[in-house]
Amino acid sequence: MRDHDAQPVGGIARRLAHILTARGIDPAAKLTEAAEPIPALQAAEARIPARYQAAVADHPAVVAWVREVAQAGRPGPKGAPGIAQGRSLLIGGTTGTGKTHQAYGAVRSLLLAGVRLRWKAITAADLYAELRPRPGHDGERELMDLARCPLLIIDDLGAAKSSEWTEEITMRLINRRYNEMLPTLVTTNLGMADLRQHIGDRVASRLTEMTDKVILDGPDRRRALAAARRSNVAVATPPAGTELAGSAPPTAVSAARRHGR
Repeated sequence: MRDHDAQPVGGIARRLAHILTARGIDPAAKLTEAAEPIPALQAAEARIPARYQAAVADHPAVVAWVREVAQAGRPGPKGAPGIAQGRSLLIGGTTGTGKTHQAYGAVRSLLLAGVRLRWKAITAADLYAELRPRPGHDGERELMDLARCPLLIIDDLGAAKSSEWTEEITMRLINRRYNEMLPTLVTTNLGMADLRQHIGDRVASRLTEMTDKVILDGPDRRRALAAARRSNVAVATPPAGTELAGSAPPTAVSAARRHGR
């Protein structure tokens, strides 16, 4: 069956077309709907740190991971896919190469793709601080909530001071997600050998199997941006005593004052 353009039929349609034409409106023009905001993305941006609210995942390996996670999602209400079991992603690289930017960009890309997404993001240092035993706080419940979350970002794994307790917490969290095959997005400054020494061989072994790995290289973007800002300020601010180009020539009064006359 072929689709055809709708043809105006009858006197009413012809009169309506004439009225629209008289008002400068093309009756044959196709209507276009304004792009509607995505509520899930709007809600997520309220939780994403301000610096990463416009983050874009543009590394090919990160883009491929996002596509794989989106395609593996189970259909839910209104047909929108949700996070299912799948591969995790480990983004490594030295300081300032954009690891956190890519991680939040991946979350935004999933939401833009229409994936129903319950997610959490936490740095390793904050993870241990939140779960550290203290009166009136149920750290066990919070640990299980993180362990069961459909998508979890663990930022800067290996950056916090290690101990037997942090190794145990990391092992329980990663092991639960490893067993349930829940997508986990991990960023780290450390190579696998150093990471293994920091978090323990059992955790490193699970991460090796459950994650695809992306290594970001290049200079520290933060230092590069800071240097560019300093350079721009230096160009915009001439040295003291320098005449600005295009400034008016000195008047006779000002010249006389400079020469003490």
